[in-house]
Amino acid sequence: MSQVVKETRKNIKDIIENAAKKAMAAGELPEGELGAFNIEVPADRTHGDFAVNAAMTWARAFKSNPRKIAEAIVNNCDFDGSYIEKAEIAGPGFINLFLAPSYYAAIVSDVLIKGDDYGRSDIGKGKKVMVEFVSANPTGPMHIGNARGGALGDCLAAVLEKAGYEVTREFYVNDAGNQIAKFGGSLSARYLQMYKPETEFPEDGYHGADIIARAEEFSRIHGDKFVNVGEEERAAALVEYALPLNVDGLRQDLETYRINYDVWFKESELYKSGAIKNIVDILAAKGATYEKDGAVWYKATDFGGEKDEVLIRANGNPTYFAGDIAYHHNKFAVRGYDKVINIWGADHHGHVARLKGAMDAIGLNGDQLDVVLMQLVRLVQNGEVVRVSKRTGKSITLKTLLEEVPLDAARFIFNSKEPNTHLEFDLDLAVEQSSQNPVYYVQYAHARICSIIRNLKADGVEIKTADTSQLKLLCDPAEQELIRHISELTGEIESAAKSYDSARITHYVLELATLFHKFYNACRVRTDDVDLSAARISLCVATATVIKNVLAMLKISAPESM
Repeated sequence: MSQVVKETRKNIKDIIENAAKKAMAAGELPEGELGAFNIEVPADRTHGDFAVNAAMTWARAFKSNPRKIAEAIVNNCDFDGSYIEKAEIAGPGFINLFLAPSYYAAIVSDVLIKGDDYGRSDIGKGKKVMVEFVSANPTGPMHIGNARGGALGDCLAAVLEKAGYEVTREFYVNDAGNQIAKFGGSLSARYLQMYKPETEFPEDGYHGADIIARAEEFSRIHGDKFVNVGEEERAAALVEYALPLNVDGLRQDLETYRINYDVWFKESELYKSGAIKNIVDILAAKGATYEKDGAVWYKATDFGGEKDEVLIRANGNPTYFAGDIAYHHNKFAVRGYDKVINIWGADHHGHVARLKGAMDAIGLNGDQLDVVLMQLVRLVQNGEVVRVSKRTGKSITLKTLLEEVPLDAARFIFNSKEPNTHLEFDLDLAVEQSSQNPVYYVQYAHARICSIIRNLKADGVEIKTADTSQLKLLCDPAEQELIRHISELTGEIESAAKSYDSARITHYVLELATLFHKFYNACRVRTDDVDLSAARISLCVATATVIKNVLAMLKISAPESM
């Protein structure tokens, strides 16, 4: 939470405890131990800005009625030097506290002083966190699920950075194992079909048009040079040509999507470095493996798994799971991350417990690995499910989506719901320029403020930061509701960082835009009162600053005109 909010909560704690001690000293309350109590925000702010349950909590210690305890406390409250203006008793003994104008002034002033840094927190204490997300199979283009995972992962990384963590964004390139063998076989078949049409395509091959396109490119370069060589040599040559192009294509698509990774980690490096063999050796040394039917098995059931897992197949090839254990061992033991967060599709649910268990099995801490499971996306247009682009007739990938809808809208909408809920992406809404489009609504609030400032300057009004005495004039309910919401940004960032739910940030900024429009409709910014006008101008500037800060986390533009 922001420094002003933290200070206010500390004020409240001190005021209540000091008042109880004064009441005991005066004989108004018997001697008793002051235990912990809650400081909460009431749903209805007309009942107070904060509510304290100290009187109920201390009823047993004082052997007295909670309402009598509350009366003794309120009678001895000293609000000097605090952001609290008054206290009232409600119900069976709740103490409701009301904020003074100095609180609202301090919040606005805090935003204006901190600017781009407003909202930052230090709860992360500089701990090293890796967020691994998307990691799409490089054998084909990125699908809509990857588009959602990219927006969620990138925003979560930004939230964690704002919360004081040292964050690394990582993409795991699956450039080894079965899928690459299948990729090579598919390319080889498509290449051969250009010269030998009767060539059969592998039943489990990749059927996408992108495979045909890569094979044709390869043929234009090499002609029939690889027609009569062995299958292994031909497939290897095609993979060597096509895979780097595919990975580069993923990189370019993601950069277009405003995602820039710190690390692109190749699965093949685990094979080359002997890391997978090392993991199998570690597990064997700990008695966590056994041999069966010529394969090496991991005793997953000893570490929370539903069934034991093969690490090394009977043909000597490692499984994907063996590589995954080695990869996460590298994250923790080699690169020293304090926490690793993976964004996975919900279909990987069964893999979570076994991988966390494997971390325990190799002597690490599975609790340091967290997995965010992401549900499916359904594209809708005119109320109907869409699977292909009307413009191109092709299935909608990340690339084609960004050709159909604005990038800002895509990133905002994909971050609009908690990851473990299904998302319906309305293509019509994403391009609509109205208040129904959530990103347009938020961007319009920012542009509206910029327009207000421009018009004031054009009329010769000097735009300068209001002083505390002027900011204390912000007493209208619409002003104070807006300022209270502004004060909650740091707390929302902290909550989003703890819950791995970046949707909290989009919800926050949507509500902020709503409260700004409400304030603007209720309060004239330019009035005959010069001091009040200065305060309201500063509130507008503070609101624009907060909107821009939140949109920056989402990597969404904050336009000055629309």
